[in-house]
Amino acid sequence: MRRVFKNTEKIFSFLWSVALLLLLWWLLAVLLKSPAVPLPLDALQSFLQNIQGNLLIHLGVSLYRVLISLVLATILAVPLGLLLGKNPEMDAKIAPLLYITYPIPKVVFMPVFLIILGIGDSSKILLITLITFYQILVTTRDAAKNMAKEYVFSLKSLGATSWDLYRHVYLPGCLPAILTSLRLGLGTAMAVLFLAETYATQTGIGFFIMDSLSRMNYEEMFAGIIAMGLMGFFLYVLLDQAEKILCSWVNL
Repeated sequence: MRRVFKNTEKIFSFLWSVALLLLLWWLLAVLLKSPAVPLPLDALQSFLQNIQGNLLIHLGVSLYRVLISLVLATILAVPLGLLLGKNPEMDAKIAPLLYITYPIPKVVFMPVFLIILGIGDSSKILLITLITFYQILVTTRDAAKNMAKEYVFSLKSLGATSWDLYRHVYLPGCLPAILTSLRLGLGTAMAVLFLAETYATQTGIGFFIMDSLSRMNYEEMFAGIIAMGLMGFFLYVLLDQAEKILCSWVNL
């Protein structure tokens, strides 16, 4: 009964948030009286019309690029972050390299990637992967460094190997932080995706939005914005559900 009430409360909160967002959008459109900010109903109608056509294709392309980038960044960053967090000596040698390269805005390499890899998916995926890689790496390393030592010592006393420590202590203990970094990385990935898809390409939500803007079709432009927002929301919910499954022990 408590679970049903909690789920009902979540649904109500979500619907209330959507209604409030639409109301604020409507008020802004009425106050501005600008064609660049269409009424919510007009934009939603355009979204429903376009999603049955080429907008769905652009959405699929963007979703593919983001998912592949996040998966690659996670596969590369998590093991390295755990390794550095567990081994202070190795971290002391590599940390200066991280400090030097982390603050550099990686988007400045986009022209280089476009020249080397072309205007296809590879250059965009590499750019998003590189940016989110650093976020996941630093968060994972810090979580591993701050791991409670009693967990490590208790498992070592039972004769655990380094692999056992990674598998049974560091990875489970760092999972909440890793998933948090993925949430943060998702927001960054979406922003970089939009920027990358406005450069020398004819596919993706970013291209769809800018193409609509160039034709001054503002309802269609907002249809693309809605599509990108829904994609980000879907991925965020996916990460939230993954945390509930993988980190169910946190709330025990």
